[in-house]
Amino acid sequence: MSTRMFGAPVQRSEDARLVAGRGAFLDDLGAGACAAAFVRSPHARARIRDIDAADAVDVEGIIAVYTYEDLAGPMAEPLPLLIPHPSIRDGRTPYPLAREYVHHVGEPVAMVVAADRYTAEDAAARIRVDYEVGEAVVGIDAAVAADRTVHEGMADNVAAHLVQEVGDARAAVDAAPNTLELDWDIERSAATPLEGRGVYARWEPASSSTGSDDGRLRVYTSTQTSTGVRAAVAAKMELALGQVEVVVPDVGGGFGVKIVHPWPEEVMVPWAARVLGREVKWVEDRREHFVAAAHERAQHQRVRVGFDDDGRLLGLDVDILHDNGAYLPYGVIVPIVTSTQLLGPYKPGAYRVEFRSLYTTTAIVTPYRGAGRPQGVFAMERTMDAIADHLGLDRLQVRAANVIRPAEMPYDQGLLFQDGRPLIYDSGDYPKMLRMIGELVDWPGFAEYRERARREGRRVGIGVACYVEGTGPGPYEGGHVQVETSGKVRVATGLTSQGQGHGTVLAQIVADELDIPLSDVEVTTGDTRRMGYSVGTFASRGAVTSGSAVALATRRLKEKALRIAADALEADAGDLEFAQGRIQVKGSPVHGVELGTLAVLSNPLRYAFDAASAAATQFSGAADHDKPPVAEGETPGLEGLDYHSPLRCTFANGAHAAVVETDPDTAEIRILRYCVVHDCGNLINPRIVEGQVHGGVAQGVAGALYERMAYDSDGQLLNASLMDFLMPYASEIPAVEIAHMQTPSPLNPLGVKGAGEAGVIPASAALAAAVEDAEGFRIDRMPISPSELFELRRRHAAGGVPSVPERPAPVAPAALDPSGPAAEPGPGEEAAPSSPAHPSDASVPSARESR
Repeated sequence: MSTRMFGAPVQRSEDARLVAGRGAFLDDLGAGACAAAFVRSPHARARIRDIDAADAVDVEGIIAVYTYEDLAGPMAEPLPLLIPHPSIRDGRTPYPLAREYVHHVGEPVAMVVAADRYTAEDAAARIRVDYEVGEAVVGIDAAVAADRTVHEGMADNVAAHLVQEVGDARAAVDAAPNTLELDWDIERSAATPLEGRGVYARWEPASSSTGSDDGRLRVYTSTQTSTGVRAAVAAKMELALGQVEVVVPDVGGGFGVKIVHPWPEEVMVPWAARVLGREVKWVEDRREHFVAAAHERAQHQRVRVGFDDDGRLLGLDVDILHDNGAYLPYGVIVPIVTSTQLLGPYKPGAYRVEFRSLYTTTAIVTPYRGAGRPQGVFAMERTMDAIADHLGLDRLQVRAANVIRPAEMPYDQGLLFQDGRPLIYDSGDYPKMLRMIGELVDWPGFAEYRERARREGRRVGIGVACYVEGTGPGPYEGGHVQVETSGKVRVATGLTSQGQGHGTVLAQIVADELDIPLSDVEVTTGDTRRMGYSVGTFASRGAVTSGSAVALATRRLKEKALRIAADALEADAGDLEFAQGRIQVKGSPVHGVELGTLAVLSNPLRYAFDAASAAATQFSGAADHDKPPVAEGETPGLEGLDYHSPLRCTFANGAHAAVVETDPDTAEIRILRYCVVHDCGNLINPRIVEGQVHGGVAQGVAGALYERMAYDSDGQLLNASLMDFLMPYASEIPAVEIAHMQTPSPLNPLGVKGAGEAGVIPASAALAAAVEDAEGFRIDRMPISPSELFELRRRHAAGGVPSVPERPAPVAPAALDPSGPAAEPGPGEEAAPSSPAHPSDASVPSARESR
């Protein structure tokens, strides 16, 4: 009997190998390679007057020292601006090694290659760089003031400026019966993957015996886009694309920081390998990751909103100031995402959004898990809470008044999204989402729980935040599926994997299509030798783009297999079916043929190499002499290749609710409950989706309560180590309660939407709302620490922080959907519990005590 694989919560096939220590990460490769180390600027802004490497070249084991002066041709030009956009006024990108100026601490100035890393580091420490130090530009306020500019030749620090508007938002706000003007802030944070960046390269010169002048470069790199690195390296080194192979081994986390292609090191290491004719490897240390890799999040948002007495939005006018750091290699994707995804599941009335993306003398800003959405959700969801407080309405009630209804789908917001295509929501049931989160967290029952806590001298609060996430952007992704003569199936996609379970998910799709065991499918990702055309892993696009491409490729293979089987079985293809690794006649399973046998028959042979291939040779059986061995329009082999190019993004959605307790003495914040309702369309593997949600929530909690990048006024990162950058332990991450929704997307053959970033997106907004509810005064910036909350209490007592009013009696979740009673859960969906008990104090351990 066949077993449905699509939708099954099967265990990840990758885990056994990785847990047993049999993974092959970047630093596991190239044991005998030369090692590179980089001299990095200790200053945030300076001019390089001289570099003296005389002492370094005397170190035993040194092989080479390179500075900008050693580069020529494309290597001496700035690195590419990967995503040009009309809004960019002056797009500055770094050089592979600094040319005359440095613009942030950690910028690479020189490269040392030695026999081993110890020697390379020793030599790098002996290189003396003479700097003329300038004044730093740190933070949004300094960038806006423009008393000094980050880059020479600029009149101010504005890298890009964009306005999008639907209707006359300013007039709508001015005419509204109720208006508010609000300021919101999110501070800078960063991804901290288990494995940092790294690259290992070797150059294979042309062989004189072949008469070819072309050498070949192989690059192993810890990246999220193998084909992007290949194209960039080929362009910089003036090589044909076919001369460069990029292989992505196991990768210990990416989260966006490894999407930049290329990093300076990703071109310098291959370049040195070619120049020296030797294998060269570099793996960043933790300090390098803090100061030289990418950050994200920092924004200031000013919101003017007009609304009626029921809380319905009439006009929304938002001004965003975005800190993009010292350079702009990834363009303005982050502020574009913020400015468009800020709308969430709501109808904003007239909408105007303006952003300015600003240079500062700090590490570059590129997408980090959530990619601008946490900032946008923070602005909109905190604004929704402010509207509810202004009108004395329940916070869920105000949201319900503004959400888009299922009958209004697809819903066009009238803007252009980050992929340059219209911001059109394809599917979703947002009223149901609100009802489910209210039921899951027991929104009505919280009032009684709060009163009980107050009698015990405890402060508790509840918060909620909704989001919509555009997932699966194009332009395309490909899939190749091949059946071997053994019956095993090999799958290849250019998508790279950093722990998301792509190997399991893609295998499930193929196993389901072909009705074969999951163990018969082997998946390869991120190897340009197997799949030369690809885009990469980012923006929650793996299942949507590669999953769809692999499904389409498998269906092509099935069509061919049916044609071959029909000839072999002398049957009509319409009378055949796939069943347990074979094709058989419907209703007559004894008349069938194995997929492995079909693979043999698909490849007519002159020579027999084994018993299986003998069955495909020219004298092995009866032949139709009126037809060529390979039919016109066919190719040898049982395989399928296809690509999925989405019309536009598909939009996942969800809501998070948090219950917190704030200590009245120490101001410590403890999460008592964390609830998630999530809709990513059809679920390929619920277990993997839940793992993605759990991981996202962990990063969301970290960004809301613990992690920030703290620069001083000189551009020095004050917490550039894991001793000082506060990452939460497992003891500080709450148990996550999840309820699934499934509204299939009509935009791809699987009906799926992305799930990779959903867990992190609304966390700051939900936790800020919960802390605000516990404390009774406005929380307008995140992250928030106990010391900051303690200071806010002091300022509130002095009248310097506005209070929020006592909240009204909550609305029952069933009343949030005016279309009537909610539908029963669909296939694979979970009904939220009707009346969960809120936690007692004794049921939740103190996170800090458990340290």
